[in-house]
Amino acid sequence: MKKIIDIIAEELMQAFEAKGYDRNYGSVSLSNRPDLCQYQCNGALTAAKLYKKAPIIIANEVVENLNSSKLFSKIEAIMPGFINITLDNSFLSDYLSQMSKAAQYGVEKAENPTTIVIDYGGPNVAKPLHVGHLRSAIIGESIKRTSRYLGHNVIGDVHLGDWGLQMGLIIAELRKRKPELCYFDDNFTGEYPLEAPFTISELEEIYPAASEYSKSNPDFKEEAKNATYQLQNGKRGYMALWNHILNVSITDLKKNYENLNVSFDLWKKESDAQAFIPDMVAYLKDNNYTRISEGALVVDVKEETDTKEYPPCMILKSDGASLYDTTDLATMVERMKLFNPDAITYVVDKRQELYFERVFRCAKKTKLVGEDVKLTFLGFGTMNGKDGKPFKTRDGGVMRLENLIQSINDEVYKKMMENRDMSEEEAKLISKKVGLAALKYGDLSNQASKDYIFDVDRFISFEGNTGPYILYTIVRIKSILNKYSEISGTSINNTESIKTSTIASEIALMLEASKFNDMIEHAFLENAPHKICQYIYDLANAFNSFYHENKIIAEDDKEKQQSWIALIALVQGILETCIDLLGFEAPDRM
Repeated sequence: MKKIIDIIAEELMQAFEAKGYDRNYGSVSLSNRPDLCQYQCNGALTAAKLYKKAPIIIANEVVENLNSSKLFSKIEAIMPGFINITLDNSFLSDYLSQMSKAAQYGVEKAENPTTIVIDYGGPNVAKPLHVGHLRSAIIGESIKRTSRYLGHNVIGDVHLGDWGLQMGLIIAELRKRKPELCYFDDNFTGEYPLEAPFTISELEEIYPAASEYSKSNPDFKEEAKNATYQLQNGKRGYMALWNHILNVSITDLKKNYENLNVSFDLWKKESDAQAFIPDMVAYLKDNNYTRISEGALVVDVKEETDTKEYPPCMILKSDGASLYDTTDLATMVERMKLFNPDAITYVVDKRQELYFERVFRCAKKTKLVGEDVKLTFLGFGTMNGKDGKPFKTRDGGVMRLENLIQSINDEVYKKMMENRDMSEEEAKLISKKVGLAALKYGDLSNQASKDYIFDVDRFISFEGNTGPYILYTIVRIKSILNKYSEISGTSINNTESIKTSTIASEIALMLEASKFNDMIEHAFLENAPHKICQYIYDLANAFNSFYHENKIIAEDDKEKQQSWIALIALVQGILETCIDLLGFEAPDRM
């Protein structure tokens, strides 16, 4: 279904063309003065220079050509050359009726779907998820869902950190604590136990203890380095331990991501790229992309137009060891071989921008990825406390993500029990949905690249630009529709037409609903979940204004009532679609 803004623009373009001007001057935008009009066209202002005419003359000519159009109730030229547009109410209501009957409310699938790999999540094994992992997970999840909604083939990869010194530290610490384990017996030839010699709680305590101990014990640190080397060279006992670490960690990570309503198609790891490194290094050398710098193998990525220094991409250290650059480039090679993607998007802390710019340049320069493959760094800002500093626990530590989720759920539950008459069991179930909405919307409503203040009291409020407010609006619509079904004895469906209206609040609601497919396209193109949040906040506000001004259930005019029911059912569907793209859902009541 064609976007409403494109239908309007086509009408303007034809009018410009009919008057002898380039049709591209007929592009249309939402009005920045909604008190004056709904849409506007500024093409006459830019056309004036080329055609050596006053912009108002061009605007008047175009408007004259459009006076008979059935799309507009009012179209006028305003000094110095703006064209102000107000839609005809019949055209608007007909468009909404088509939306309510169309698949995906008129959002068309991409004509040429692309394959997109989204790298988000990025936790390290053997460590619990903490608040620093929140943004990558929920931003990446929303982008993945939005891309799929438009018909693209999207592969979400958690990309676990599992192959560095941390593995050696854990193994060395385990050996210090339990030297009798068969994994440390070089003469052991039997099958290793299926059950890990540690729980997730023990594992999460082992790594920080080992890391701290290594700082003051050089011999232990050297032992950890040696264990890392032996692991990466396939030592049998260490490989078995590594697999235990992975299995225990991934089981716990999946449980925590599930609580966030985040899922991944791939649970790939840094270690998966290791097999691609030798051939990649040989290719880079054979094609003269590399040089030796102080014993290290590097690829220069600085360009002549650069105004700042760009250090080279280091492929191998002087001792032959690989680095993050190596692993990330090899991961790209792996992804190209497995999926041949059109785009790879990395959802990562914005402070890593320079690093990824270097890696991207290296991948393009060396043709490890094709020139037409779009590499995107989507850097996000930090989640800060009310003091403006990165969010911490009261004792100054980094809060575990599961504790953050639980604390929000508890606050919502407390609020609901104070103000609602329902059982504790029901309140707990609802508080999980509302808490997740509060957390996700509180984050996603901010532009990804911006830092934001984490304010629990504001996030869980049922008023204002919050997740609970959006859910409460959906629940209110559900309640009205259920009541209507009970009274009328009919089920709600999308066969009823939305009638022409002269009620200002109803027209405002229709206008907001009509922007849905245009908004979705922009949210996808710009990797911008915050645009979905802003849209549903505006739509919820428009609905609530309409609701407070009109008695839907008590309306005597049945034709008008049926039209209203059809309209708010469409609004409910759009809102529920949007919150699903953001990664949360609405309860049946609150």
